[in-house]
Amino acid sequence: MKGIIAMESFEKHAEVYVKKHLIPGAMIGVSENGQKSYEKGFGYRNVAKRLLVTGDTVFGIASMTKSFTSAGIMKLQEDGKLSVHDRIVEYLPELKKPKTQVEQITLHHLMTHTAGYPPLATHVYARKNSIEQDPSAKDYGLDLLNNPGPHIETYDEMLSFMANDEFEWLGEPGRFYSYSNDSYGLLGVITSKVSGQPYEKFIEETILKPAGMKNSFFDMELLDEKESVTTLYMKAKDGSHVYEAPLWWDAPSMRSVGYLKSTVSDILRYLEMYWNEGVVAGTRILSKESIEQMIHPHVEYEPNRCYGYGLRIIPDYFGSTLVSHGGGLKGVSSYMCAIVEKKKAGVILTNVSDVPAGDLLMSVMNITEGRELAASSETVEVQEIGVDELSKFVGSYISSEGMNVKVTLNDDRLSVESNEVIRTLKCIGKNIFIDEDENDGVLQFIEQPNGEIERIVYGGRHIMKANPEISHTESHG
Repeated sequence: MKGIIAMESFEKHAEVYVKKHLIPGAMIGVSENGQKSYEKGFGYRNVAKRLLVTGDTVFGIASMTKSFTSAGIMKLQEDGKLSVHDRIVEYLPELKKPKTQVEQITLHHLMTHTAGYPPLATHVYARKNSIEQDPSAKDYGLDLLNNPGPHIETYDEMLSFMANDEFEWLGEPGRFYSYSNDSYGLLGVITSKVSGQPYEKFIEETILKPAGMKNSFFDMELLDEKESVTTLYMKAKDGSHVYEAPLWWDAPSMRSVGYLKSTVSDILRYLEMYWNEGVVAGTRILSKESIEQMIHPHVEYEPNRCYGYGLRIIPDYFGSTLVSHGGGLKGVSSYMCAIVEKKKAGVILTNVSDVPAGDLLMSVMNITEGRELAASSETVEVQEIGVDELSKFVGSYISSEGMNVKVTLNDDRLSVESNEVIRTLKCIGKNIFIDEDENDGVLQFIEQPNGEIERIVYGGRHIMKANPEISHTESHG
């Protein structure tokens, strides 16, 4: 009875949450030992037609795709066709350029976002055809319209762009974690070259089909053939309403970054691989050793938060290991997780971008574990910072990927503004801040030896300060 009451409490919370964040439709699923223990839809896959979401409704999953890309690399390693410690120029000689660090980059660096690439415009140009056809692009969370660069439709065009684009490296390979769509784009090219198949076909044949993921695919044409596919929605820039925006974006040269479509039922099957040592419903997808490498905390990018291969890792999640990944794209806010030692998994898929879907999933995971809705495995200690110290953080920070972040100081409080949303910050460590209201959204400032701020780490990405009056001593090439 206690569990039923707790779940009813969650569902009331979820209904308020979905309404607050203007989420047209959300589907949540939880499994234990490979069996669904909870499944609940909120809202609609098509609001106008009042079509409900189900466990078999097809959604975009965005960057959750990165774990599939890494799984494909591990499969190629098992087959003896490559090693994660190989240098990428062995497979992508087009990237060679004098006086740069590219020849030191390994697949491991790409898989852990530690190659040293700053956020580039590659992904913007790879989906430029979609953006130009979609009037809703003006309301997306990144500035995608003011980019005069080329269309990147092929692997060759992407490699040429990344080899010739003028940028400054963040640091030597392995030194900094900076979330990199560019890196995962390169992994897709390597997968195709080494396997001798299109990236999409290789992932389908080695991961999706063996795992029984019958409603998971990359092929855009299948969107018209599947029985239950969500309509996509966009939130107006001012946050006042959500409207139907049915065009699905595609990036043919960078599908390895985030263009898999799937369902809650299929993702729960897939997650079994991570708590069951590579086996899904009796079928071995990857070796135990490959899974161990994927969920190993290779690099700590925030306190107690690490990155494996295509997966985020919390090594101490209430005494267990939590592996997870989220995704955000036009018409997509997604999140999946697995609690390895407890053989549990959860996923949420929604049909609108820029909403904190992961928070809702972790709330239901808390309830199924007998904890309070808002329980956190992490504790933070707020530190008081003087106005003089806070003032050095003020400035604009801009990336080629389309992020524009402003840090301001008002009434002795530091705030961050991005995508026309303003969040007040509190300090939890040297140069580390989080959202005052949500205890999340870590913002870290990177300073030079002279104390000047050079860049921020926001959304996991290193973003340079606009027109800084400092020299980039950490940059190479």
